[in-house]
Amino acid sequence: MKRTVSHRSYLFKQLSKSAEAAAYLNSVSEDNDIGSLMKAVRNVATAQGGIGALAKATKMSRTSLYKILSHSGNPEFFTVKNILAVYGIRIGFLVTPSSR
Repeated sequence: MKRTVSHRSYLFKQLSKSAEAAAYLNSVSEDNDIGSLMKAVRNVATAQGGIGALAKATKMSRTSLYKILSHSGNPEFFTVKNILAVYGIRIGFLVTPSSR
């Protein structure tokens, strides 16, 4: 009997919860790498029903979503905002401590 769980299946199980998905996206965004962030959003989409379900919810084509959510994707701000809204996640802004 198999006693281990693959990283991918564990990750997707966790990302199926919106609160965990938001924490994951916040963590990835700390790296300031838009490519990694788009891939992370794609992981959330996969975990919460797949790209097909996201396409229906956003009224976008699957092909354009795959391009947007690739490591080389370069979406507009409102596109990302609309995608995240499907999962009950919104983009926020935080004040950083000043360096003075």
